[in-house]
Amino acid sequence: MRLLVVGRLSGQLAAAVKMAMAHGAKVGHVERCDQATDTLRRGQGADLLMVDYHLDIAALIAANEAERIHVPVVACGVDADADLAASAIRAGAKEFIPLPPEADLIAAVLAAVADDDRPLISADPNMAAVIKLADQVAKSEASILITGESGVGKEVMARHLHTQSRRADKPFISVNCAAIPDNLLESELFGHEKGAFTGAVARRIGKFEEADGGTLLLDEISEMDARLQAKLLRAIQERIIDRVGGAKPVPVNIRIIATSNRDLARAVSEGTFREDLLYRLNVVNLRLPALRERPGDVAVLADHFVKKYAVANGVPARPLSEAARRALLSHRWPGNVRELENAMHRAVLLAAGPEIGEDALRMPDGQPLGAGGMGAAPRDEGVAGHAAQAADAVTRAYVGQTVAEMEKTLILDTLSHCLGNRTHAATILGISIRTLRNKLNEYADAGEAIPAPQSGVSAGVAGSAYNAA
Repeated sequence: MRLLVVGRLSGQLAAAVKMAMAHGAKVGHVERCDQATDTLRRGQGADLLMVDYHLDIAALIAANEAERIHVPVVACGVDADADLAASAIRAGAKEFIPLPPEADLIAAVLAAVADDDRPLISADPNMAAVIKLADQVAKSEASILITGESGVGKEVMARHLHTQSRRADKPFISVNCAAIPDNLLESELFGHEKGAFTGAVARRIGKFEEADGGTLLLDEISEMDARLQAKLLRAIQERIIDRVGGAKPVPVNIRIIATSNRDLARAVSEGTFREDLLYRLNVVNLRLPALRERPGDVAVLADHFVKKYAVANGVPARPLSEAARRALLSHRWPGNVRELENAMHRAVLLAAGPEIGEDALRMPDGQPLGAGGMGAAPRDEGVAGHAAQAADAVTRAYVGQTVAEMEKTLILDTLSHCLGNRTHAATILGISIRTLRNKLNEYADAGEAIPAPQSGVSAGVAGSAYNAA
């Protein structure tokens, strides 16, 4: 956990820094907001900014956003002036910490932002074999490719590899290749020099240099542009990079982990992914089975999420009833661990009584878990007949529509089913996430409502979900 404190180190703020360090945080300090942005721009990364609420927090966040630096901000101040605290929150701060600090509050903030509560939990033999292989290769310098459906926990596995490696005390830097436009991804990865392009007001250190000595995770690497793949290949082979607009190469010492939810061998045959890059990345392949392929993990993960969200929402951690456990095991979990986590978060909030019963297990739209939909498992001998009737009704509803209308309906319905998760929807539809985005932009321009990504909303400071990749 890397914490950057912004403001004058008064006695009260210094005490907060000491508490953060006591909880394992690595703490840096600057006095002004422009110094904070410059520090981040130079690759001295941070997981959290703790900023004096007398400073211009809105300007700090805007300056960081202009550099595509996204670091959460927590405001802090002495005497807890209500107006200043409210202004800080309106300016974009995630939370306010009154000074003098409380040790429990500091610990909660650091835990929430770092999201350290994402252990690799498993009790299923199919997953145990993958974990055994991961532990075996973790201390090597080999590049590792983690594959599997969206939501199975690829980033959790990547973090596990890092913590078990010889680089565990160095940075773990993650880049989502699907979330950054092609024209920005090169600068994000390799950095740029001042004046390299319009808006490059100063030198910016890229993720390769920020991860120096540690691990760089290239998430959803299958979405990377072919031209950039060539530059990435050279960086992996020679362990040197070229900043955009730079005059000399920069050596880096990193270990590469990549993830993909697509078949990269097929992408190679289709000409969208370089074969030589695949060989470089795929020294060791860890394929994470879908949750339906490891039923032994459902109960232990459910119990973990119940405890996690009970604490986050300040409610008792009630056990799951036997009926609820049977319902969880009968569901197919098309959204994998991410879907299970959201379901358990809802169950914690909806449950009444001493146990979490089956009635608390709900889909996002409020329907009982497994009531219709792709996640339902067969329950009785009449299911086939009902399915045939439903299919006939759907077919009749589509008669008279154009192909374009059918395509739009399919895309939006699939996106809704995936709770707005673009990566998962693209996988189900068999298209790239870039193609999906283009379609969604087209529909949005035409005034169509586009399902937004849904994630569990937890109480507490800067809480986040399991974030399984």
